[in-house]
Amino acid sequence: MNGRPPSASEVIMTELVLPNDTNQLGNLLGGRLMHWIDIAAALVSQRHTGKICVTASVDEISFHEPIKLGHVVHVRARITRAFRTSMEVEVIVEREDPLNGSYARTSVAYLTFVGIDQYGKPLLAPPVLPETDEEKRRYDEAAQRRDARLRERKARTTAASSNA
Repeated sequence: MNGRPPSASEVIMTELVLPNDTNQLGNLLGGRLMHWIDIAAALVSQRHTGKICVTASVDEISFHEPIKLGHVVHVRARITRAFRTSMEVEVIVEREDPLNGSYARTSVAYLTFVGIDQYGKPLLAPPVLPETDEEKRRYDEAAQRRDARLRERKARTTAASSNA
């Protein structure tokens, strides 16, 4: 199975925040942003594997700053690492105010995707081949986040079985 560098599957989506995307305060709905994040990450995973991929988990998403009606949203997604069947995708969201030209990073999220076959069974994920120092850093950090996710999952499972 041939590996690929993160640059081969990177996705940058650009969206304009319209009235139907906002709440009563004129801010982008959090659910709409999560939808855009999930789509961008799914595209990255599909590009990396050449297979249909599904969301396995989403780490915490924080909304650091509101995105307003009329702002332009840039959703940049890239694969950080592939494990046996799962892949971690980092998504960085920036907003652009086209009236004054300002930019701000508003959110960062990490999602886990799995490629599946026609029966819904997980497929082996092609390796990620980091090329730049930044990609190598993200690659190493992905393993640390995965370990933390697995520890958390084990702790939840243990707590749930002891409460049963």
